[in-house]
Formats: sequence, structure tokens, C-alpha cells
Amino acid sequence: MSLLRIAWRNFRHRSLSSFLTTLSLALGVGLVVLVLSIYGIISEAFVRNASVGPNLVVGAAGDGLQLTLNSIFYLSQPIENLDYTDYMDFMSEQQRSDQVERYGGDPALAEEDGRYYALLGGGYAIPLALGDYFGSFRLVGTTPDFFEKLRHGPMVDQEFTMREGRAFETFNDEHGYFEAVLGSRVASVMDVRVGDVINPTHGNPEGKLHSEGFTVVGILDPTGTPNDRAAFINLEGFYLMEGHARPAPEGQNYEPTIPPPADWPKPLTIPEREITALLIRNGNLMFAPIMSNMIKETKTRQAVAPIGEINKLMSVIVGPLLTALMVITLLTCIVAAVGVLVAIYNSMNDRRKDIAVMRALGARRGTVTSVILIESLLIAVIGGVMGWLGAHLAIWIASGAIEEQTGIQVGFWSTSFYEWLVLPLVVALALLAGLLPALSAYRTDVGSNLSA
Repeated sequence: MSLLRIAWRNFRHRSLSSFLTTLSLALGVGLVVLVLSIYGIISEAFVRNASVGPNLVVGAAGDGLQLTLNSIFYLSQPIENLDYTDYMDFMSEQQRSDQVERYGGDPALAEEDGRYYALLGGGYAIPLALGDYFGSFRLVGTTPDFFEKLRHGPMVDQEFTMREGRAFETFNDEHGYFEAVLGSRVASVMDVRVGDVINPTHGNPEGKLHSEGFTVVGILDPTGTPNDRAAFINLEGFYLMEGHARPAPEGQNYEPTIPPPADWPKPLTIPEREITALLIRNGNLMFAPIMSNMIKETKTRQAVAPIGEINKLMSVIVGPLLTALMVITLLTCIVAAVGVLVAIYNSMNDRRKDIAVMRALGARRGTVTSVILIESLLIAVIGGVMGWLGAHLAIWIASGAIEEQTGIQVGFWSTSFYEWLVLPLVVALALLAGLLPALSAYRTDVGSNLSA
């Protein structure tokens, strides 16, 4: 009979004690894996999402992390707004001229390229206008370039695809400026389909309901990113909602050269427009530091690298938390190993005669010791696997809440690097815990225990 089968029979023979010891170990491992797994999954997803798509985010001067969380993850509130001309600084002379003719603005804006256009190097600048909500989800005013040029993660640079419908257009005869595209999570929670009309709320989820309605023309496929929990509307429609136009400075009441479409509201002029942030992708990433420094020199704006800000968050704020979690993990595993030690050691008095019989039948001391160690290993492996499965079952059950709060999709098989350290640690500590009972078995006297 193999040593493993003997150890398994011993495990089953003391079924209640073995079950309770294994269960306590599983609960400890499950708790540790649950915490480390959620921490690892979310932190790794934050870093991946920050590294895909724009390499710079431009916004009003202030806290760079707040700008990143607001513009990339839709988790914070806007700092301040930028002038629409800040967006035009990333346009070519022809693009600036088209903007002035279409919307009305200072003709001097159309006389040359924007100051950062050359550094853009064939990349993109995508404007965001934030501040309103659809239900509990953030409303993002932007342009069709968001879906055409931007890429998302979390694994690779992926194009946006539609589960239903299409991306919105800047203007069309059917819906004018009032079209919307919803993230998959938003559409599911709010029970909205293509063709429905949505009315955003002003300022916060409980704010005043805007009278302007946006027709949903598309629903995004799930991306596993914060975009799943955002509602995107045409930037032109965003400007036309009540309270979104700023008063034009005196003497800047320009009229567009190109007449606005008939039967639809007149678009805001350039002086009346503001944006919250710009998502920037340099065609040549070597230009990014130069562009960032030039923007910071204005003192009123900032350009931050999302991946840099998230790494700061992880190292300065989340890093100490990880250290604390690893200490708790070690202590929990030590307590679990002590439980294994106590359970097996307390059973030694009951099995001394069995050990003596094994020795009398020719088993060596090393064989008896190995059986005890294998039994300890069985408890560690079974308890560890049960704990891992239980933790991931809990994560799967809570996946909806995690996605709602962070925009990150997790599933039963979602894992992180940190949790893989737990099982080897538990096994190693269980083997160490089994050494004392194994030593007791090694020293068992055959004669006295057979005659007892």
C-alpha cells in the first residue's frame, strides 16, 4: 500500500477532526485569496487601462491624479474647464478654419496651425465634456473620433465595436445633434435599447432633468474597462443642453460663415464653448515630454501621463496597503499551520498503537514520519484548494458590484499574481507544522505501545 493511501485512510478515519481542521484552513486561505485577488485584479486593471489609448491627458491645472481618474476612469469630479480654443491648439490651420466657419469665432484663430499641432505628429486630440449623469452613470460629451481613433484595453489596443447600432454622428437629418452611445453596463442596468431616448440630469444623479433628449443609436460591446459604465453623447448636443453655454465675452458675439442646419438649434459659438479635458495620443511618443512641458508652462493647464499617475497611486497609496495585506497573509497562514499542527499532534496519542503495528510489520521510522508529513500535506492542499475555489466563487458572485464601482470585469477565473503565493506558502508552513507530530511518530517505542 502506498504512503499516500495510508495517509488518506488516516485522514478519513478521523473524518470529523480532519474536516474541521481542513475547513478552518480553507476559511483562512479563502479570506486571504479573496482580499489579495480583488486587490491584484483591480490594481492590475487600473494600470492596464491607464497604459492603453491616450499617452497624455490635458486639463486645467490642479491635481494630476484627479484629472486621470476623472478623464480615464470616470471616478472623480472635474477640476475646472478649459477654453474651446485650448482644443483648437491641437488642430491644423484647415481644421481651425473649418471650426471658425461652422461655429463662429475670431477669424484670427484660422490663420495658422495650432501651437501643438506639429507635436501631435499625426496622432489625435479627443475632447471630453463631463459633469452630467444618466442615472448613476457619468455622461461624456465627445466627438465621433472617440470611437474611431481611440483604442481600449484591458489586454491590447482594441477598437470599439457595437453590440447594437452604430456610433453617433456630429449631425444628421434624423436626430440632429442629439445622438448617444451607451456602454454595455449602462444599457443593461438602465434597460435601454437602440432607438430609446434618454434625458441626462444636470450636475449629479439627483440633479435637474434636462429637457433635451438624446436618441440612443448604439450600444458598445463589453470592453472590461470604465467605458462600459459611461454614456456618451455628441459634443454638439452636450453644448446645447440648458446651462452648458458660458456667456460670450463682450465683443465676441461671432456668427458662423456656414449657416446652421434648418429646423435645428444653432450650435454654440467658439467663445461660448468649454471642455473638461483632452485625450492626447502623439504619433511619435518622443514628442510627448516636450508637449507636456510646453502645456505646463502656461500655468493654467497641465498635461499628465495616465500611466505615471496611476503608478504613483499604486506606489504611494496602495503600496503600503499591499505590504499590510502581505503581513496579514503571512500571519493568517501561520495561524492555519498551527491549527494543522495542533490537530495532528493531538491525534498522536490515539494512533501510537497503529504506528507500533506498522513498525512491527517492517515499516521504517522514515516511512512512518513520511505518512504524517503526507497527511499534513493533504490537509494543506485540500484546504488551500477549497479556500481558493470559495474565494473565487465569492468574487464571481460579487462581480456585478465590482464592475459597477470600478468598471472592471472580473470572473471566476480572474486571478492576480499575489494570490498564487498563498498556496505554496500554506503548503510549506503545513509541512513545517507536521514536523513535530512526525518527530513524535519517529520516536514511538514499538514494545511499550504494542503491550499497552
